[in-house]
Amino acid sequence: MQADHKMPSDDVHLIVAEEAEVVIEKHPEDWLALVLFWSLAFIVFLQFFTRYVLNDSLSWTEEIARYGLMWVVFVGGAMVTRRNTHIAVELLSNVMKPGVIRQTLLASVDIVKLVFLAFLAYISVTIVDRMGIQRMTVFDLSMGWVYAGVSLGCFLMLFRQGMNVWRNARMGWKKPHDVADQIAAD
Repeated sequence: MQADHKMPSDDVHLIVAEEAEVVIEKHPEDWLALVLFWSLAFIVFLQFFTRYVLNDSLSWTEEIARYGLMWVVFVGGAMVTRRNTHIAVELLSNVMKPGVIRQTLLASVDIVKLVFLAFLAYISVTIVDRMGIQRMTVFDLSMGWVYAGVSLGCFLMLFRQGMNVWRNARMGWKKPHDVADQIAAD
């Protein structure tokens, strides 16, 4: 009797890499974050250069870098909200079968995020108002300008989350792989 032994083929791979199409998005918050990021990088480099090379640091660079970092974080938050890539625990929605309960859960999460961002935007406006009387340490400017960047980022996140809720409501709060499975089944 001849044994039926199958030899492993040479083309079996555990990981298959596929070339993905690179898409460069050009939204207003992307450009604003890019400008803020590189301005912040220049200011931090200037701080490093003057402190360690010239041995005479500029006094304003540390404070402005701190404020610039706040702006970058909140404007960058709008980018992340638009892409819907905030860190989240999706275990429950991933193990649930597509249906009404899962759609209700996904809708609830979207609505809670929208309400939270609306509250955050409201609070940011009150902070801008309250901080308007304080002055920066190095420059004679209102601290309201610093917190205006935070408020701008909060309103951009609110706007983008509103767009996400609208899009997800039109799709019926289905995850992208649910839509792909539905198309494959049809």
